[in-house]
Amino acid sequence: MSGLLERRVALVAGATRSAGRAIAVELGAVGATVYVTGRSTRQRRSEYDRPETVEDTAESVTAAGGYGIAVPTDHLVPSQVRALVDRIADEQGRLDILVNDIWGAEKLFEWDSPVWEHDLGKGLHLLRLAIDTHAITSHCALPLLLRRPGGLVVEMTDGTAEYNRDTYRVSFFYDLAKAAVLRMAFALGHELGPRGATAVALTPGWLRSELMLDLYGVTEENWRDALEREPHFCISETPYYVGRAVAALAADPAVSRWNGASLSSGQLAQAYGFTDLDGSRPDAWRYVVEVQDAGKPADATGYR
Repeated sequence: MSGLLERRVALVAGATRSAGRAIAVELGAVGATVYVTGRSTRQRRSEYDRPETVEDTAESVTAAGGYGIAVPTDHLVPSQVRALVDRIADEQGRLDILVNDIWGAEKLFEWDSPVWEHDLGKGLHLLRLAIDTHAITSHCALPLLLRRPGGLVVEMTDGTAEYNRDTYRVSFFYDLAKAAVLRMAFALGHELGPRGATAVALTPGWLRSELMLDLYGVTEENWRDALEREPHFCISETPYYVGRAVAALAADPAVSRWNGASLSSGQLAQAYGFTDLDGSRPDAWRYVVEVQDAGKPADATGYR
């Protein structure tokens, strides 16, 4: 796929680490110019207080073969997002791909706490980070994306529409946030489709993100050591798997067939033929339903 997205311009909103960073890098690997945003910079860390920075992501995009441009941005501040989009318009005159991957709420939700016991301030801030940021970014960026036909919007979430419809996800606030993003893609599909663009919701499986690897005290090289603590981690995938899913969507001239749909990295791997970095094709959401939630012993045979 090298060079397939040359002269295409992408904005990956929320690209400091994890899936956002990997998506930006994989878009760069196929030749795209990628604007990457986040609040963690080399000068100032966000409340996550982690070492990854948006500048690191931009450099990784360029190293992969694209052109990465870091623009520190708080997507809760409309004036900052408008300035970002104005810059892209001035410098490129176009926007072909928008990936809404803003989240930043890992430290705000409380597992299995009912709404009346959950910290209200944290819950409401979680919703702002998960929902308001996506709405603000779409409001500001979509007029530029619609200047040319064929634009693609990817709303990143956790869980497919089918799975989240039938399953309680963590807490009232987390559940609402992830369901809302799925509905955003559905609504955007109705608004963008007649105007020549495509919107989808996309979920990775169980990500081996920086945060998750740290939680289990492992690295990407020895991640299987975490199976002693959590055997179902056997179905996990690198963030680059969903990054390759976005790159495949962006390079597909018939991507409109997915308009308004809820998609997963494992589903798109089967459709487009890409693999994770180790050559496997994890199908996490099928595994979760058929093995993990069914109470069966952890065994990824036939699921990757």
